[in-house]
Amino acid sequence: MLDLVAVRDGGSVRDALDIARRTACHAENLGFVRYWLAEHHNMPGIASSATAVLVGHIAGATQRIRVGSGGVMLPNHAPLVVAEAFGTLAELYPERIDLGLGRAPGTDPLTMRALRRDRVESEDDFPRDVVELQRLLQPAEPGQRLVATPGAGTRVPIWLLGSSLFSASLAAQLGLPFAFASHFAPRLLLQALELYRSRFLPSTGLRQPYVAIGVPLIAGDDDAQAEYLASSTYQRVLGILTGRRGKLQAPRADFLAGLQPQERAAIDDFLGAAVIGGPATVRDGLRSLAEATQADEFVLVSDVFDPALRLRSLDIAAQALREAQAQAEAQAQAQAQSQATAG
Repeated sequence: MLDLVAVRDGGSVRDALDIARRTACHAENLGFVRYWLAEHHNMPGIASSATAVLVGHIAGATQRIRVGSGGVMLPNHAPLVVAEAFGTLAELYPERIDLGLGRAPGTDPLTMRALRRDRVESEDDFPRDVVELQRLLQPAEPGQRLVATPGAGTRVPIWLLGSSLFSASLAAQLGLPFAFASHFAPRLLLQALELYRSRFLPSTGLRQPYVAIGVPLIAGDDDAQAEYLASSTYQRVLGILTGRRGKLQAPRADFLAGLQPQERAAIDDFLGAAVIGGPATVRDGLRSLAEATQADEFVLVSDVFDPALRLRSLDIAAQALREAQAQAEAQAQAQAQSQATAG
């Protein structure tokens, strides 16, 4: 799961942090593999700007689930600072910390300048910083003058995140796992995955391509309830597209019906990989995505206004995934038996 730690209308930042903690514990109990937090800045509706701090908070509240960044926006930070922060987390929570890296600023130009001061970014900086960060997390070599302490030797797993072909190509070149941001930019999803898999070079940490894809997920007891709950996401997306970001809003009946056709089309494009519906619709939607992308993992993003209904949405998604997997395995077994009989 990817949590933007949404601040809800009428709620506080502390409320958002408490909801994230409860959601992470619930996701762990459901068997989720990872719980990631995203770095954003100067946004009144998102409380995950201090990403490494929040990763530690969530890891401390859970027992087994991996916790990490989805992602740290590396151009905003010196690689040494990131290595020390995530190295510290890895020492506190061994074998449970992930480090997802992105190359976007995660904010507006004014805030970007405040974060980076006078630094001027070039296209070559991100690949170079990723390689430097990898080196800092490996065991220190004899005579190495710059050593991340903590950090050296922790080998925190690095993921590359992106919504473009650039990140897909770099992840393939470096032999890193790749997470595509299809939860907000699905247009290049299949092209990026094909590029990553076709150009992948094995590394010491990863022998085969490994892909995760972002999936906006809103599940309800039936399709009508899910569509109603999804109106909070529709309002958030419209705010992003029109430059009017704010807190997560309560659901509104027939929200899409009141929009202009071009607004609905823009929201549909943004949420092209979304799965929204009751249990059967969610099961079929997740299975279709799995078949189309052959993704190794889904990264679910669930912006449900009511925290209890958000947990219910995750319950439905977990059950749907189990059912879809069982169906796929049954079909594969039936096909294998048919082929054996024919042979």
